[in-house]
Amino acid sequence: MGTKIIPVSTTRKRLSKKQRAQEILSRLKLLYPDATCSLNYSTPVQLLVATILSAQCTDERVNKVTPALFGRFPDAASLANADLTELENLVRSTGFYRNKAKNIQAACRMIVNEFNSQVPNQMEQLLKLPGVARKTANVVLGHGYGINAGVTVDTHVTRLSQRLGLTKHTDPIRIELDLIELLPQSDWENWSIRLIYHGRAICKARSPACVACQLAELCPSAGEEG
Repeated sequence: MGTKIIPVSTTRKRLSKKQRAQEILSRLKLLYPDATCSLNYSTPVQLLVATILSAQCTDERVNKVTPALFGRFPDAASLANADLTELENLVRSTGFYRNKAKNIQAACRMIVNEFNSQVPNQMEQLLKLPGVARKTANVVLGHGYGINAGVTVDTHVTRLSQRLGLTKHTDPIRIELDLIELLPQSDWENWSIRLIYHGRAICKARSPACVACQLAELCPSAGEEG
């Protein structure tokens, strides 16, 4: 089957980039009204650990690993004092397990020793933790504390933001800065979650379903792939 041709829409021609971004956001809210973080966790430290494990791994796989992990080591103190080999074995199937286990333990030791066993709720403090960059910090702040400090940029958000013509950058920090300029702060984190849902359901990396996409008339890339 050949590429489907999507007519060029006048909608995206008459809207500014900011207006287009906010219209995309409105449609994503309608499409995925109940979208939320798909990682399973009970506390901010469990969310932190699950997010570290999700690097280059699916959330589905992480959710298969964390019940046993959190059953054995439910909090920062127990993770800080865990036997590293046991910790590695528990997270092995998420990939890069040695580095992930080392970072999780080092982060939890810092949380215990420097933050009174509580995951910090400020970006600059979170970024001090081993294994934590802005993506992880934004997830923890947004879903663990309800704080929109930035826009989480993962592979789905990167791909869709580029396809939608909202950024030309490839660096996650520059993409985040572009999106921050286009979106209301109150929607920074739910933008990411809903875009991730859309990336999984419709705008897939190799075969975006442009003919079924309710963002197509707003998307300069519609019909170019598939």
